[in-house]
Amino acid sequence: MHALRSYPHRVVARPVVPPPPRLLGAHKVAATGRRRGKRKMSCFPCFGGGKGNDDDDDAESPGDAAPASNMAPPAMVQAPAAYSPAPTAAPTAAAPPMPGGANHAHEASADESSLRLAITGQAFAFRELAAATDHFTPYNLVGEGGFFRVYKGQLEKSGQTVAIKQLDKHGFQDNNAFLSGVAKLSKLHHENLVDIIGYCADGDQRLLVYESVPAGTLEDHLFDLPADKKPMDWCTRMKVAHGAAQGLEYLHETANPPVVYGEFKASHILLDERSTPKLSDFGLAQLGQAGGSMPVASPMMGSFGCCAPEYDRTGQATMKSDVYSFGVVLVQLISGRRAVDTSKPVDEQNVVTWAMPMFKDQKRYHELVDPLIKKEYAAKALNQVVAMAAMCLQEEDSVRPLMADVVMTLGFLTAMPPDPPAPAAPPAAASEPKKDKAESDHSDSSSSSSDDEEDEEEETEEQ
Repeated sequence: MHALRSYPHRVVARPVVPPPPRLLGAHKVAATGRRRGKRKMSCFPCFGGGKGNDDDDDAESPGDAAPASNMAPPAMVQAPAAYSPAPTAAPTAAAPPMPGGANHAHEASADESSLRLAITGQAFAFRELAAATDHFTPYNLVGEGGFFRVYKGQLEKSGQTVAIKQLDKHGFQDNNAFLSGVAKLSKLHHENLVDIIGYCADGDQRLLVYESVPAGTLEDHLFDLPADKKPMDWCTRMKVAHGAAQGLEYLHETANPPVVYGEFKASHILLDERSTPKLSDFGLAQLGQAGGSMPVASPMMGSFGCCAPEYDRTGQATMKSDVYSFGVVLVQLISGRRAVDTSKPVDEQNVVTWAMPMFKDQKRYHELVDPLIKKEYAAKALNQVVAMAAMCLQEEDSVRPLMADVVMTLGFLTAMPPDPPAPAAPPAAASEPKKDKAESDHSDSSSSSSDDEEDEEEETEEQ
């Protein structure tokens, strides 16, 4: 590009190299406009109505500038057809923090603090519980399940004997989900439920601390009894059935939200020194519900024979599957049999399969009764409790009763006195002397009659 400069009688072409185009600040544009007095001030002079290059104009005097008609715009600058200034960004809310950031960590810490405050039980340090169990020695191991172990322990500060359940630490990735579940469980209180005293959530350790129930499980009082142990009588069995039903009814009907037990069986029913039943291991699925990382209990985790048919098919526990499992335990209380006993004949190994033919014939109800129990129950009570067990074990879940109905029926049966004992038959030894006495009387009478006959004969001869 060449700039043209006029001289008298001649025109000399001098090459001019334009500087690279740039935007001027508003203050410089204003100063240029005042100096020239020709241009309108524009925020973006490169795209404004003025022509030419501002830097060249600054370098040259107004008299040296060529007429506007002789000036050509720089080749590299193309003015747009229309210009719309960029809209000013409105103030907006702060973007959500990225996971793992400081804000996210702060919010997670706040959530965890609020969840801990919602738990009514005590928060224990892991070292306290390790000391209470002698560092979880096998000697203190009293039970285990699919994803937990239970240890007996004694708290150092209070001296209280407790049961400490150590959960599988790989099954709980979400700490807040665990704390949320503990908060729900800590609010469940009933005479027939084992109370939660506290918890531990140090690092990756997940533990629950329960009250100690000293008399063991229902299994310990029903099966494989030693020779010197007295079997559980009928009234105690009905008391256990009624109390366990009340605990299950509380979880279904009163707890908010309702709690599905999932693995109701005899080994989860604990007895205190008065034979009051207390349900343990309830609501464990609540601990991983939010995070979804909780292991799901399956029928193969020690509950084979106690699970409802639909639970075996789908793995989904419901209130009606709990009712079925209660029916299995009720048959065990009546019969003294295990849910599955491989030492029995094949068709009698499953207690439900064994009992089904007798459910259909009331005259055979007495065959279900544990042979260790003497005839100390009312026949009417036996009929009703067997009928209730059969209703709980219906194949179709929709026709099974509610636990409230079960509680009402069993409450009536526990108040029913046993039948009076039948009159005792006279002992055989007592009847024999009577017979001998009769015979002696008969012999005496016969001898006296013979003597009379002899006297009569003698009198006849004398005459």
